[in-house]
Amino acid sequence: MFSPTEKLVLEYATLMTRTPVEVPDALFAQLREIFNEPQMVELTATIAWENYRARFDHAFGIEGEGFSEGAFCALPVGAAHRP
Repeated sequence: MFSPTEKLVLEYATLMTRTPVEVPDALFAQLREIFNEPQMVELTATIAWENYRARFDHAFGIEGEGFSEGAFCALPVGAAHRP
């Protein structure tokens, strides 16, 4: 269901979430073939921010409010075919 680029980004996000953070040079090189330097900074900052937010919430016992329980986000027609 995910494009090759999305799979790489998900792998990157997963590895950035682990403690300790260990991202193989090969994965980083693959991402650099797709994203330029500013895009890599933005991607990495976004993943890091979401990790920060999740850990902060967890430390304070903040949990989801259930607003989206049972909901889903419909993709536009043709979205699955984008590169």
